[in-house]
Amino acid sequence: MNDPDTVAADSAQGIPTLEFEGTTPYEDYVHASVLTHLQQPYSDDPGEMAFLVTTQVMELWFTLLVHEWRTARDALYKDDTERAMDALRRSLTSHQALNDSWRPIAALTPVQFNAYRTALGEASGFQSAMYRQVEFLLGDKSLSLLQPHKGHPRVHAELAAALAEPSLYDAVLEHLHRQGLPVPQEVLHRDVTQRYTAHPGVEEVWRQVYAGPQHSPLVALGEVLTDIGELVWRWRSDHLLATRRAMGAKAGSGGSPGVAWLEKRATRSVFPELWTARSHV
Repeated sequence: MNDPDTVAADSAQGIPTLEFEGTTPYEDYVHASVLTHLQQPYSDDPGEMAFLVTTQVMELWFTLLVHEWRTARDALYKDDTERAMDALRRSLTSHQALNDSWRPIAALTPVQFNAYRTALGEASGFQSAMYRQVEFLLGDKSLSLLQPHKGHPRVHAELAAALAEPSLYDAVLEHLHRQGLPVPQEVLHRDVTQRYTAHPGVEEVWRQVYAGPQHSPLVALGEVLTDIGELVWRWRSDHLLATRRAMGAKAGSGGSPGVAWLEKRATRSVFPELWTARSHV
């Protein structure tokens, strides 16, 4: 069977197709004209465009991470480790790209940031609904964090659903339990709408995993989760440094303590027992 792309290229004698009845197939698929017209700066400062585009790009990376981690979570509930590991490994590249997104604005001076900061009003990255879904999938949940989105019914409903769903780590621990490891029952049956807190029994489970054969699928799972945890730590650290450099100890635009809030967030580990278990292997 002939490849449609090859047939089209041959019929055009190597010249790209230039005539279409409507929009181009590329536009229909990517919606580029939508993406490139979403930038509406609030000030006349030319530097704001870099801040705005960078923030929008981050939102797209959040969206992809949520997709990959949900894919992995759902696969783990079916013990489909191949599909889960594929999604988790893809997410590493995506998360690194997210972290690299800080570069265009990471070196802002206070004067450069202040040139358009007041125009943002109370807008704050803390209000990002998609980032909240990222955090919920990592097990960092709180019902109060839905409150800022009550004025947007669709977004509020999506966050409420995400709050009620198990996190990626919940799915991991269920999988470990089905592999015969002694995950505590109180962890398996915990209230998944609450923030996950470290448990010594889970630390012992990971100690047993790492004390076993080093080429086992469970060690591989532990290591890819550790990679994700490290990338999350670096993301939070880079956010803290960029904020400290641009605005010092000023209060955040959305009412948070700014740097003080980010410092507190940066100390939280993701998948905590994966880190503490290493001290006992």
